[in-house]
Amino acid sequence: MNQEVTDFIHSIKEPWQGELATSLRKVVHQAIPDVNERIQYKKPHFLKNGKYAAVISTSKEAVSFTIFNASSLDLPESMFDGPPERKTLKLRKGDTFDSEQLVSWVSQASVG
Repeated sequence: MNQEVTDFIHSIKEPWQGELATSLRKVVHQAIPDVNERIQYKKPHFLKNGKYAAVISTSKEAVSFTIFNASSLDLPESMFDGPPERKTLKLRKGDTFDSEQLVSWVSQASVG
């Protein structure tokens, strides 16, 4: 685990956003055991074999989780926004997610 990413998550002001970011980071590590983490464009990026796999970002009222290489995934349109190759899940205060399902999607997306 990258210390810069840990520091980024610890510096998130809203506790609920920090909890979501921590959970999403765990999802990525479950899906991609050999994932590389780094801070890029002021947010945590997760890479597999040098290619983007996922990104966590925060805004005033949400935590966004973007899955790259998502074209082949069968994702519910009601949950995800964005172009076919890059899908984003926006989580707001009180939202939950199915972590097993998310692990599966991230894992499938990172195969290519």
